[in-house]
Amino acid sequence: MRSTMIKALGKLDVITFFVEDVPASKKFYTEVFGLPVIWEDENSAVVKLSNLIINLLDVSEAPMLVEPVPVAERGGSRALLTIEVDDADAVCAELEAHGVTLLNGPIDRPWGRRTAAFADPAGNTWEIAQVLD
Repeated sequence: MRSTMIKALGKLDVITFFVEDVPASKKFYTEVFGLPVIWEDENSAVVKLSNLIINLLDVSEAPMLVEPVPVAERGGSRALLTIEVDDADAVCAELEAHGVTLLNGPIDRPWGRRTAAFADPAGNTWEIAQVLD
């Protein structure tokens, strides 16, 4: 039986990325991902996937959201966000056509996925994954 808390936590709604350059990040998500901007001001731009909102927030505004924990310095990857796709090779070609440099892949993984990873302008790491038969 699922707990009440787990039922309440059943839907991921928004991811907030702390970014150094809001215009560059907005351009990445609108041009590479093709996402619409649903709200913006001088400190953020909010874009929408079909089932998820991505808030691109200037890193200077981040402390108020996570205090008393400090905002981490830009550096290595701490998370990987995966998007399922039908054709990893075709998506990789499209990413590269947009000037996106792949970090790795596409590569067939032993867990039955063909994956490739890339980063947005703030260093947030994304992966595309094709389910293999």
